[in-house]
Amino acid sequence: MTPKTIPVRASGLEFTVDVAGPERGEVVLMLHGFPQTRHTWRAELRALSDAGYRACAPDQRGYSAGARPAEVDAYRADWLIGDALMLADQLDAPEAFHLVGHDWGGQLAWMIAAEHPDRVRTLSILSRPHPAAFARAMAQDPEQATRSRHHRSFLREEATDELLADGAARLRAALKGQGVPDADAAVYLSTLGERAALDAAVNWYRAAGSLVRAEVPPVRVPTLYVWGNADATVGRPAAEATREFVKAPYRFVELPGVGHFVTDQAPNVFPELLLAHLREHGGSSR
Repeated sequence: MTPKTIPVRASGLEFTVDVAGPERGEVVLMLHGFPQTRHTWRAELRALSDAGYRACAPDQRGYSAGARPAEVDAYRADWLIGDALMLADQLDAPEAFHLVGHDWGGQLAWMIAAEHPDRVRTLSILSRPHPAAFARAMAQDPEQATRSRHHRSFLREEATDELLADGAARLRAALKGQGVPDADAAVYLSTLGERAALDAAVNWYRAAGSLVRAEVPPVRVPTLYVWGNADATVGRPAAEATREFVKAPYRFVELPGVGHFVTDQAPNVFPELLLAHLREHGGSSR
């Protein structure tokens, strides 16, 4: 089923959302990371809608042109979590929905599942470890601290200009180095190549004092965690420690030779894993 792109009001802002599947299907909300957009979920939208689910992929706060506050404080975790829950409400998921996240979207998804377990039927995460596992690795694994050095770099005022320099050369190189095809990188940069959008996206890092949190409790919903062992930003200790913070049915899938951007580098892999997880733990679509 071909996705429709619609505006959705939430948190007093207007988000751009791709939606596919029957209106009465169980909602699957998919949260992208940096430096991507809702385009990252294109294969999942098709697979989920064909299976009878209502697949929803928003451009998140800062990425949607109508949801781009200027102040850094507007990108705190409480605002971002509120966005996701209100979007689910507006997309016909007033009770529990299936939640999927990658990168910063994965960080939010862990937090939502931990803090609002009544709203989440199943959790599926790409790359991003549980926040407590990530915080431990940052403190104890020097390699993880090196992998995540861009977090600190992005706090500087000049970070946005540096990322945009030479036709966004640094962003293009980061995507290409992790297996993202040029055509898909071009789609992401059609949004993030605009200074206002990129500055807003980088504000997620600038507000990271409320995002990188060791005190996030374990999640208690069925969880699928997928990690590529060539991920440049997440090492094995953080990935493997994640199972300690899931007190529910848990499946860890390691993808040999796959990097951080799984849905771009290996677009046929995750849809099958996701559908199997939903069918096992979420029941059939409505």
